[in-house]
Amino acid sequence: MQAAKRVCRQGVMSAATIGTHNGAFHCDEALACFMLKTLDQFKDAEITRTRDRDVLDRLTIIVDVGDVYDPDRLRFDHHQKGFFETFSAKHTTKLSSAGLIYKHFGKDVIRSLSKPVALSDDDLETLYQKIYTGFIEGLDGIDNGVEQYRASDPSYTGGLTRLYSINTDLSSRVGRLNTPWNETFTDEGQLKRFHAAMQMVGAELADRVREMATIWLPGRQIVADALSDRLKHDPSGRVVVLNQFCPWKDHLHALEETMGVSSPVLYIVYEDSTGASWRVQAVPVESGSFESRCPLPAAWRGLRDDDLSKATGVPGGVFVHMSGFIGGNKTREGALEMAKRAAELTN
Repeated sequence: MQAAKRVCRQGVMSAATIGTHNGAFHCDEALACFMLKTLDQFKDAEITRTRDRDVLDRLTIIVDVGDVYDPDRLRFDHHQKGFFETFSAKHTTKLSSAGLIYKHFGKDVIRSLSKPVALSDDDLETLYQKIYTGFIEGLDGIDNGVEQYRASDPSYTGGLTRLYSINTDLSSRVGRLNTPWNETFTDEGQLKRFHAAMQMVGAELADRVREMATIWLPGRQIVADALSDRLKHDPSGRVVVLNQFCPWKDHLHALEETMGVSSPVLYIVYEDSTGASWRVQAVPVESGSFESRCPLPAAWRGLRDDDLSKATGVPGGVFVHMSGFIGGNKTREGALEMAKRAAELTN
């Protein structure tokens, strides 16, 4: 959906304007306004902070105020009764104004913030989904008071104990930018503080988009290429060789599903950071888990150098960790052979 930079209201052309509520500001509308101003049609738009309905009606686009969600009219509030909009059918978190603007303008925002990287349509869609779940959705949840933790069993009535509080999150940092209770509140001063909040949340989003476009996405491609080539190295498809190291765990689990990998990958082979040897790492059962799908064989664990080479039957052994989650060999061929033999021993 595109909005013209200049709009016609009652036959009179006027510059595009952005409206949000006055008073205390929050992370969601600060980020919503920042995202809009990354777009050509709103980059020069003046921001008006008010709850006056007559004033709001004259503005081009309104976020977080007005009690109306109507994308065709560029009205993006989420406070009204009966509002349960989510990012997609896969999500349950109700959208805040940040989520609403991202849902409708997010791809254009990503293209703007990721310049000069040229994104394919597939890459853009991937980033659009990933940035929502990894950045925007948490802000939606906080703003709407969605509990971060809940009992998985509906019959559970014991409640959950909060072990610690989080007050360094982006939403809390925005909240602390509001005029303190012991300083004189003025609309002018609050507007300056709101612009500071916009810049802070905008910098966070811009950094995240650039990171995703220039670091995360190239890593995903490396893992995708390695998955596509896995049968060249191991007919069983259970060993994947990375031609260049990158953080691979999140990518692997997601791409196995996306690419329809029927036989789960057990081991990843890659060159270590020094370039002096190669690693064989067991794939965790899920990203972030310390449990491996198939640790390296127990008979190899804790061995080094010649003792390891004798146990594996593969020259050039360097080590295998006591837990079996990782091992090493002096050469690419040796590491690959260790991985293949470990996979065979699981049969």
